Amino acid sequence: MVDEGSGVMASPVYIQIHNQIKQDVENGKWQVGQRIPAERELAELFKVSRMTLRQAIQTLVDDGILERHVGSGTFVANRKVQEKMSGVTSFTELMKAAGKTPSSKTISYHITTPSQSEIERLQLSKDTKVLRMERVRYGSGIPICFEVTAVPADLIADFSKEEVTSSFYKTLEEKAGLNPGRAIQTVSAMSASEKIAEYLNVRRGEALLRLRQISYLQNGRPFEYTHTQYVGSRFEFVLEK
Repeated sequence: MVDEGSGVMASPVYIQIHNQIKQDVENGKWQVGQRIPAERELAELFKVSRMTLRQAIQTLVDDGILERHVGSGTFVANRKVQEKMSGVTSFTELMKAAGKTPSSKTISYHITTPSQSEIERLQLSKDTKVLRMERVRYGSGIPICFEVTAVPADLIADFSKEEVTSSFYKTLEEKAGLNPGRAIQTVSAMSASEKIAEYLNVRRGEALLRLRQISYLQNGRPFEYTHTQYVGSRFEFVLEK
């Protein structure tokens, strides 16, 4: 059911599954609020391991396309009421403003084929590559959030890994003369998975705030798609109207 790929930089299998399920949802195969087949059944359908299938489902949950109901299964997500938050501020700036010392631990960092969601949100062509990185972000040594970020690869071609992971926005402004502008942000609630709980030093199932954000440069180009899981007891959002 999925193409393992024979060329360099082939799209990962879990991304192929993500794209297929997303397309099925958009085509009406499963309706909003409908339960999708169990992981075992989907793993057999796509002829992959349960671990690979679970990774694909998690990316769909992170994108807000699916949602998990404890004890009931995985469902096509309902559209949620959106509340706009104003301004684009880097994590580094937020921590400094709060009197905390910002730091990050990079979990993964690689150039790869974008998922369909990343193609749509970053307005990319299908042959474009993205940098996808996972980081745990800290304030004065305390884990605040787990972040997965996708950035068009051409934007960071002249930057070192350290420049990107330490303060991406500052690097954009000072080295490339590119200034962040507006952002589209969506906030929802979720529970910490075993993996994320370990990264954030919280209990499995603890309440988290999930932020999905598309950030744009002042020239209107989308330059970053991020989904971040914040520890609810350590971070809050302020809405401006």
